[in-house]
Amino acid sequence: MKKYIKSISQTIACGALMLSVFGCTDYLQEVNKSNFTQDSYFTSASQAQSAINGLYAGLGMFNTDNGYGERPWVSLELINGHASTLGQSFYNSQFINQTADAANPPFKTIWQTSYNTIGSANLAIQRIPAISMDEPLKKSLLGQAYFMRAFFYYHLVRLYGDVPLITTPVDASSADLYPTRASQEDIYKLIVSDLTTAEQAGLPVADQTGRVTVGAVKSLLASVYLTMAGYPLQKTENYALSAAKAKEVLDSKIYSLFTSYDYLHDNAHKNQSEFILQAQYATGIVNNSISALIIPYFARISVYGDEYGAIIPTEGFYNTHESGDLRAQERQFYFTEYPSITDSTKIVKFGVHALYKYFQKESALNRNVNTDENWTLLRLPEVMLIYAEASNEVSGPTQAAYDQANTIRTRAQLKPLSGLSKEQFREAIWKERYHELAYENKAYFDTQRTRKVYDVVNNRMIDAIGFKNESGAIFTEKYLLWGIPQYEINNNKKLTQNKGW
Repeated sequence: MKKYIKSISQTIACGALMLSVFGCTDYLQEVNKSNFTQDSYFTSASQAQSAINGLYAGLGMFNTDNGYGERPWVSLELINGHASTLGQSFYNSQFINQTADAANPPFKTIWQTSYNTIGSANLAIQRIPAISMDEPLKKSLLGQAYFMRAFFYYHLVRLYGDVPLITTPVDASSADLYPTRASQEDIYKLIVSDLTTAEQAGLPVADQTGRVTVGAVKSLLASVYLTMAGYPLQKTENYALSAAKAKEVLDSKIYSLFTSYDYLHDNAHKNQSEFILQAQYATGIVNNSISALIIPYFARISVYGDEYGAIIPTEGFYNTHESGDLRAQERQFYFTEYPSITDSTKIVKFGVHALYKYFQKESALNRNVNTDENWTLLRLPEVMLIYAEASNEVSGPTQAAYDQANTIRTRAQLKPLSGLSKEQFREAIWKERYHELAYENKAYFDTQRTRKVYDVVNNRMIDAIGFKNESGAIFTEKYLLWGIPQYEINNNKKLTQNKGW
């Protein structure tokens, strides 16, 4: 937890991910921050804005480089068993084979980034109220801080279970310098409280710059309620709350499905239509390697210095797509070949179905464009499927629930669902989540809350514990949570480790 205690210069700096969007033009200039303190910094509206801008940088944690082809978003997919790797990563292979230990780099990345961002949010929540500034702007800034705190605690509690609950700034004299773990139930109480506060903060209903909107707040809250209704809390009364909150997003008509799947990974459609919240990237400011990670190892179809082959869908999962599913067709969600970067008349055949869903043509084919593909955190189809699933648990498959699922299926050129029992509809929605939200870091969290995994050989959902997936790994109870990073346990003797780690 030592890195949780950040210098004030780190806390107030504009988030690198948001520089071009929010115009923090002074960030790259030499500025002496040695005189900044917690007491002296939060004195103006511009300082409050800068502090909130800085929180957005944390959203990039899923694409933090932990090594050759190692990123937290890749780890979250490999652990669920429907992806393999053609690259050279030792740690990625550990996730596939479920032989990871608590020293695995992504465990530390998510933990530290989350608590660093939470620490900055806590400081903003404490200091901004005393600043003399426009009150609606102040309320909006605080709403963003509450959202961010909830967002990161939501990932911490799902990944690690009981975690330290820290809601005030920490310094060397704080009682929370070496905290103990709080119960998951207490963490969820704070998450719901923070999101409820953010929901009433006057946030914009729409925004194409990457800012948090009221739609993002409601969407995350719908997801939180759905998770609370499942394992481990099993507070089933939250299904109704989840459905109601998702319906508010859908009824707002702010978001709409793209007419082409290409728009999921190009630059022209960032932060638009079905994108509810994305982590922001911009050429020349902060780049990522999403597109390079999905290209089979050394395929030579791009100008990237590396083509990692870090995450490759298993053929078993690919084969579960229904006949005629547009998403499974070439250059929709997947691709099996592409012109050589050295000779466009030659076609490179991969021998696998790689993730075209994340292939960014702008940067892959142009040496003058750095990879700046946004990473999607919340997308309209997820909210639609949350509504369908949650409302089904309350009252069975209503026409409204069918409509949401079938709108997604119509875009995929599939026949509509109809005439299903509650149990059949539940499983159909779970499968639809796997196919529509494929490799978007949703499947592992679905396994946690449902205790079910996708048996791709028999095209059915079955109990997770004891299941041998297509990679040959047997899912054990240990992997329902991540290990508390060994680094943190070494530095804080009050922390205990999760079972099996």
